[in-house]
Amino acid sequence: MNVLMTLEMAAECHPERIAATCGERSITYGRMLEAARRAGARIRASGCRHVGFLDVNSLAAPVALYAAACAGLPYVPMNYRLTKPEIRALLQRIAPAWLVADPQLLEGIEVPDGFTVVDREQFLREALDGEHAAEEPAQADPAAVAVQLFTSGTTGAPKAAVLRHENLMSYILGTVEFAAADEDDATLVAVPPYHIAGISAILSSTYACRRMVQLPGFDGQAWLETCRREKATNAFVVPTMLARIIEYIDGSGAEAAMPSLRALAYGGGKMPAPVIERAMQLWPAVDFTNAYGLTETSSTIALLDPEGHREGFHSADPEVRKRLHSVGRPIDAVEIEIRGEDGNVLPAGEVGSVFVRGGQVAGEYLGVGSLLDDKGWFPTCDRGYLDKYGFLYLDGRADDVIVRGGENISPGEIEDVLRQHPAIADVAVVAVPDTEWGEAVGAVVVLGPGATAGEAELRDWVRERLRSSRVPAVLCFRQQLPYNEMGKILRRVLREELSAAG
Repeated sequence: MNVLMTLEMAAECHPERIAATCGERSITYGRMLEAARRAGARIRASGCRHVGFLDVNSLAAPVALYAAACAGLPYVPMNYRLTKPEIRALLQRIAPAWLVADPQLLEGIEVPDGFTVVDREQFLREALDGEHAAEEPAQADPAAVAVQLFTSGTTGAPKAAVLRHENLMSYILGTVEFAAADEDDATLVAVPPYHIAGISAILSSTYACRRMVQLPGFDGQAWLETCRREKATNAFVVPTMLARIIEYIDGSGAEAAMPSLRALAYGGGKMPAPVIERAMQLWPAVDFTNAYGLTETSSTIALLDPEGHREGFHSADPEVRKRLHSVGRPIDAVEIEIRGEDGNVLPAGEVGSVFVRGGQVAGEYLGVGSLLDDKGWFPTCDRGYLDKYGFLYLDGRADDVIVRGGENISPGEIEDVLRQHPAIADVAVVAVPDTEWGEAVGAVVVLGPGATAGEAELRDWVRERLRSSRVPAVLCFRQQLPYNEMGKILRRVLREELSAAG
């Protein structure tokens, strides 16, 4: 199967059902398939090798994804929040290409040769109302590249991860039941289209025949109002989004009730304990799910399901309560194991490198090739451990480990201890250069509103709970931490700042 078949099946089963909504506009599954075929034929005739997408969430996002599949070309959504030179550099890497774009996002950018640039409205107009395209079988081979995603680049230049049709369909078939959604079901899509969560939202919603509500720009108020207006039953957010929704409610006194919402999934970064606990207080009837996955794994590989959330939230047993801060158990379609530095599998409770295997795991980059080993295992570059019940706990990225005098120190354990201090609202721990030990612990702290705490107090706090080697050698205070739009801390930025300060 290739990804176009999700739309073909939905259009055959429910041609008149609304597929996607954005503002006052909507499109049925039948019309979306026709639009994808029209646009796909036009793109295929252009001789391009990629279908680029530089735009916010709109009806054009799902149409462009499926049009690329009709054309048998990779779909390449790009981060519109990058700088103009960064965007141009990405464009150069996909030429020649058919580019669907918001003209405002292209202002000041010299588009390289070899591009056919079509603005969003023109693209939709021609796709929806253009000449009829003859029905053709899906062009893309299951082994062909369906989606090319540039990684966030929080630690360096973006890499081009490739996901083949067979990888994405392995994920969809293993996690979604076809046509399982009721006609009134709707999922609110707020994550940007260039993220794997945005791709999986389109594919999984289409296969379930669920209406997609596309939110072009996120803020807490807009998300709440859209959720209520469109009667969203499902939604996915990243941790920073959920934090901003709660901040808006608590700060403005806005109504928190969302009567239609049944399920709220989150992922893309570490969820602060106070945020998820506050969310569960605000919406006790909502089913929360923590979805852990990567671009290279076609989305989710582990889930903390609603039952796990409620057990952790209400339990007085510390062993059970801490599950609320895990990413749950591996989904049925994948295997996960934890390996030590020697490559051997570690027993339950020991921290090591997280490896994953399964049909949805691509683990491949342009210019680099596959990173799967001879048995199909992919190194996620995350660190963590599995407890004796099979719950996965993450402990940061492998690149984030602080090596002090030959001792590996996890930033995560220090961050968890500092977050327990009543004055701290947010914290990040990174490595800083040290002439004696090679690297030392650096911490950047954000205090809560009206809270006070000094460096000595916070160092003593860590020293009393962890070994002295974990005490921050460099500690500074900021009004906020630098996050990317998907809720990941930009540790590279903090390392540079602390190194300069030290």
